[in-house]
Amino acid sequence: MSIFSRRFFLRSSSALVALPFLESLKMAQAASPRAITGEAPPKRMVFLGMGFGVTADIWYPDVEQTGSDFKLPRILRPLERHQKDVSIIQNLMHQYSADGHSGSTFWLTGANRYAVPGQNFFNSISVDQVAAEVLGEQTRFTSIQLAALGAKNDGHGPGGSLAWNRSGKPVAGIETPVAAFHKMFSSEKTPLSQRQRLLKDQRSVLDTVLSEAKSVNRQLNKTDGQKLDEYLQSIREIEVRLAKEEKWLHIDKKVPANLISEPGELEGVAEIRMMYDLIVAAMQVDASRVFTYRMPVNSMIASLGATMSAHSMSHYSKGERRVVSEKRDVTHAKLLAEFFDKLKASKEPDGSSLFDHCAITFGTNLSSVHTLKNCPTLIAGGGAGFKQGRHLVMKNPKTPLCNLWLSTLRGAGIAAESFGDSTGVIDELFEA
Repeated sequence: MSIFSRRFFLRSSSALVALPFLESLKMAQAASPRAITGEAPPKRMVFLGMGFGVTADIWYPDVEQTGSDFKLPRILRPLERHQKDVSIIQNLMHQYSADGHSGSTFWLTGANRYAVPGQNFFNSISVDQVAAEVLGEQTRFTSIQLAALGAKNDGHGPGGSLAWNRSGKPVAGIETPVAAFHKMFSSEKTPLSQRQRLLKDQRSVLDTVLSEAKSVNRQLNKTDGQKLDEYLQSIREIEVRLAKEEKWLHIDKKVPANLISEPGELEGVAEIRMMYDLIVAAMQVDASRVFTYRMPVNSMIASLGATMSAHSMSHYSKGERRVVSEKRDVTHAKLLAEFFDKLKASKEPDGSSLFDHCAITFGTNLSSVHTLKNCPTLIAGGGAGFKQGRHLVMKNPKTPLCNLWLSTLRGAGIAAESFGDSTGVIDELFEA
C-alpha cells in the first residue's frame, strides 16, 4: 500500500501525536547538556488545568478589592502564606469557546473548534509548546506533559493532555506518577549500542518516507495537499527529536539527592501531590523547563469521598454537589500551597528559588456549569516578570485569555508577536 493512503496517514498521525514541535531547533544546534552554575537561572513554565470550573460565587475575590489590597476568599485561604506571590485575574475568556464539555481541550490554545468549514473539530498550538520551542532547547525533555489516567475520557474534552502541537494534534500525556518517575529519572537499561542502532533504524525509515514524498504527484486537491503538508510537518518534528536524542544518548539522567523512591499507584489527591513533587524534582535537575498537567477530575473528588462524577458536581446549586465543589476548591488551594512551599524551598545556585524563576498558571476554561466567561485564573511565581500579589479585574469582561498567554511568553523573554486571538499583553501585570 502507498505510504500516502488514508489508512497509513492516519496511523502515522496517531503515532506522532506525542511528539512536541521543535521547528526552532536546527540540526546543528540540537540541545546539549549544560550546567547552570554561574549562569542566570533559567525561566520555567507550569500550566495546571483542573477542569470543570470552580464554586464561582465564592472562588473569586470581591471585584471592589483590586490591586494588592484584596482579601483572599475563604475557599482560597490555604494560599494566604503565599498571597504576595499570587495573583488572580478576572474577566478573561476565550471568545470561541462554546462547549462546556471541552474546556481542557482549548484552555491553552484559544482555538475555534469550528474554524475549518465542514469540520467539527480544529485546534491550534498550545502556549506551552510555543514556550517549549525556546525554553526546551537545552534540556533532555523539551516539555513534559502530565495527565490523569484516562484524561481524554474524563468528560472535559479531547486530548490526552493539555498540550497541542503546531499541527493542532494532541500531545500524549504521561498518565501516572510511576510512568512520570521512570521517564524523568530511571536509568536506561537498554545498552547504548542498541539505542544507537534503534535511532539509526528510525532515521532509515524517515529517509524512505521523505524520498517517497518527493515523488508524489503534485496535482493533489486542496484537502489532500493539506494532509500531505501535515504529514511532512510531522516528519520534520521526528527528525529534530531524533537529532536531540542522539545528543543525549551518552548523558545519564540526573536524579535529585532528595528524590523520593518510586511512587505506588496513586489516584486523586495523592496523585496530584505526587505529580507536583515530580515537577519540582524535574526542575531541580533541569530535566525540562515547560510542564503541563491535566489534573484528575473524577478521581480527585472521589478521593474526597464524593460519589458523583465531576460533571454532575459542576452543575451544583446547593446541597451535596455544592459541598463537594467547595471541598474540591479548598483541597486544590491546599495542594497548590504545598507545591509553592517546595518550589520556594528549592534553591538555585545563585541563592534564589525555583519559584522565583517559574511562571505558574492554575485554572480552567470553564467557570461553572456551562459558563465560559470569567475563566478561573490564578498565576504565581516570578518566571514571567509579573508583579504578583494582586487582584486584577479586566475592564472588558471579554478580555481574551490569550492576552495572558501572550504576556506570559513575552515576560519569559519569548518573542511572540501574538498568540491565538490575543489583542495585546496585559499591561497591568508588568506595572510596578
